Amino acid sequence: MKKRTLIQAAAAAIAFVAFCNPALAQDFPPKKPVTLVVGFAAGGAADAAARLIAKKLGENIGQTVVVDNKGGAGGNIAHQFVANAAPDGSVLLFGSVGPLTIAPHLMKLSYDPFKDLGPISGGVNFPNVLVVHKGTGVKTLAEFIQLSKKKPGSVDFASTGAGSASHLAGELFNQRAGIDMVHVPYKGGAPALQDLLGERIASYFAAPPTAMPHVESGKLIPLATTGLTRPAYLPNIPTVAESGFPGFEALNWYAFVAPGKTPVPMLDRWNKEIVKVLNDTDVKEALLKHGLTPQPTTRAAFAAFMKKESTQWAAIIKERKLTAD
Repeated sequence: MKKRTLIQAAAAAIAFVAFCNPALAQDFPPKKPVTLVVGFAAGGAADAAARLIAKKLGENIGQTVVVDNKGGAGGNIAHQFVANAAPDGSVLLFGSVGPLTIAPHLMKLSYDPFKDLGPISGGVNFPNVLVVHKGTGVKTLAEFIQLSKKKPGSVDFASTGAGSASHLAGELFNQRAGIDMVHVPYKGGAPALQDLLGERIASYFAAPPTAMPHVESGKLIPLATTGLTRPAYLPNIPTVAESGFPGFEALNWYAFVAPGKTPVPMLDRWNKEIVKVLNDTDVKEALLKHGLTPQPTTRAAFAAFMKKESTQWAAIIKERKLTAD
């Protein structure tokens, strides 16, 4: 076969594949501006991680990735927005444990995380740290429990919204410690922390990146972390598990998803680019300095992880008879 004929045949084959699967013909990166939506206010752990990752992602693909904060409803507003966004690869979501695996069991949502959002990759995970303001007068977890039992229903705890990881961490602690802290939801970590520093709220299961600077300055008292083991960057703070509650674990995590109808080839390509960023040495070091552990995964592995988390939190919500109120 002549060279010209071979070239023509190859071109025809490519055209046929593109016709049969339009996703393969889509440009990458998309010609439209790329947006990474975050479900919480600027200044929190999710925002810090998203901006760090988005910067490197933009450098790698040669196009700016804009971070768009859509706080409110524990992150559900952002998740609903992305579920309804154009499935062309131009809109990504830095999804979180709350809206993806907790909220569906607490309230009626206008979207289904497992149908209307397409998994791309895990992002980062970290334990929360229970912190209180100095005005509480407590310095240990045992003293905090004693205070809560002495004044039932008068000690409150902040969260980043109903159904968020910080909410469920508090409710799980209520259950395990036999206390009755009052839940106070906020629109993100930054406003919750602001009220804690202003002593308008007693406690908060906070993300380490936002809480630790205030711990180091002496404004907040750390009582315990919520992982099974002490994180390397917080070696002097005991875990809830080792403080009398074996097996206690309430990790926070963020991951990458896109509109559910985004073509699989586009999701696969984003997975490749995001995993590359999360494995980048400089990015990993920066995230770890913020107290965030990178969690790059395959799309299938993240989908399985999400299902496992959903099942776990559903059982706790049922047992505690929790609602979104």
